[in-house]
Amino acid sequence: MKNLGEWLLWLSVVMGLALLIDPAYLDSDDRKFILLIGAIGLWRYSIGGMHLLRGIWFMRVRFPAMRRIIARNPEAYAPSHVYLVVTSFRIPADTTWNVYASVFREAVNCGTPATVVVSIVERADENLIRQCHREFDPQGCVKLIICRARGTGKRDGLALAFRAVSRTMPDRNAVVGVVDGDTMLAPDCVRDSVCFFGLLPNLGGLTTNEQCVVRGSRIMRDWHTMRFAQRHLNMCSMALSHRVLTMTGRMSFFRAAVLTAPEFIADVESDHLEHWRLGKFRFLTGDDKSSWNSLMTLGWDTFYVPDAHTLTVEHPPHHRFVPATLQLMFRWYGNSLRQNLRATRLGWRRLGLFTTFVLYDQRISMWTCLIGLTAALMMASMQNWQLFVVYLFWISLSRTFVAMLLRVTCHPVGPLYPVLLYYNQVVGSLVKIFALFHLDRQSWTRQKTKLSVQNAGFDAAFNRISSKTMLFSAGSLFVCLMMLLTGG
Repeated sequence: MKNLGEWLLWLSVVMGLALLIDPAYLDSDDRKFILLIGAIGLWRYSIGGMHLLRGIWFMRVRFPAMRRIIARNPEAYAPSHVYLVVTSFRIPADTTWNVYASVFREAVNCGTPATVVVSIVERADENLIRQCHREFDPQGCVKLIICRARGTGKRDGLALAFRAVSRTMPDRNAVVGVVDGDTMLAPDCVRDSVCFFGLLPNLGGLTTNEQCVVRGSRIMRDWHTMRFAQRHLNMCSMALSHRVLTMTGRMSFFRAAVLTAPEFIADVESDHLEHWRLGKFRFLTGDDKSSWNSLMTLGWDTFYVPDAHTLTVEHPPHHRFVPATLQLMFRWYGNSLRQNLRATRLGWRRLGLFTTFVLYDQRISMWTCLIGLTAALMMASMQNWQLFVVYLFWISLSRTFVAMLLRVTCHPVGPLYPVLLYYNQVVGSLVKIFALFHLDRQSWTRQKTKLSVQNAGFDAAFNRISSKTMLFSAGSLFVCLMMLLTGG
């Protein structure tokens, strides 16, 4: 087993915590016995277990059956034309070269006519891409279309590229892949993905399995790989209902008829939220959430292909772990919450019962994930410090078990995962709560741009003060409720 020594060190920590605990707290026959899972814990673990079982069923039963159907007659499910849209902005030249090398390789080998549409800002990128095209497609089989964007954001660049695809007049059987400028496609990624549009008539978009190369510290690498393992499991679970919750911006495919629709392009280019307190504001980031919302609104299904792989080159926005993860989580969770508020308005008839339940659970989980820690701190301060040691032992033991379960995803699992899982739970919940009351605060980690405040004077001051007031009030209510529950 890889990292065996580090795993043994971690297990020693877990056993050390067990030795610090008064045996009475671990003896089920003693009145001090406390190692019980409460109602909130049963709820959270039941939801996690449900996603695990659904994900395994999809990976081992449902998806292989679909793959076998396609394998019997692959030509019958192939698209008429494949477009690959790639957006690049402020990405290192070596990464850009590797990304476009993989794109042109896949375009040549996908087995159908292909066009690569590039949305860039810098002239140097254009020269590099043309050179890459000549080297990996010397026969000129793949058409190359280059669009020069203004550099005003990814959304504008995507809309420009989508309109370029629309002008080529793709037929109803064409498929468009949208690739981020730091994502490399694994061999046969395109061929293995696009066939599902022929198999599933109501499929509007799908996304693929991601792995990553992180330009950062060991803990940053483990944090990213752990998130991709969790993503894989959750994607498989949601794909069982044909309701994957995001069209990942790193790599997703769409029906050309959907992607070139004016309403779809408008959503990606200038999506916005009308909030009861913050008013109307435009989405700066989260184009993957906007595209998903468009698909749901138009009545299309979404899907996940677990055996089509991409490799993402991750450049953390800060050299230190905590600031980098806080920036990334604030962007990701802010996008999810802004989308969540809109998605639930579509209703369960459009989303399905399970998807609706998952979306509402996302709103609640940011609070329930903090209950255990808050209760342990309060009880330890008012009764006995041993109670907090018991809590630490339970967290370390349970998160080790959860980390082991992630091995079913076939993603790497490291000895830091138990700690990182708990870090994501607590810090992630705090970031979600902050983002919930500051939905209008957005930033793009690579471009360093922020949403300009259109309101002025009283409105801007009201939004700022009301956000802080509501955050403080919600936090105070949560603490008061926990004090009542723990007898404080």
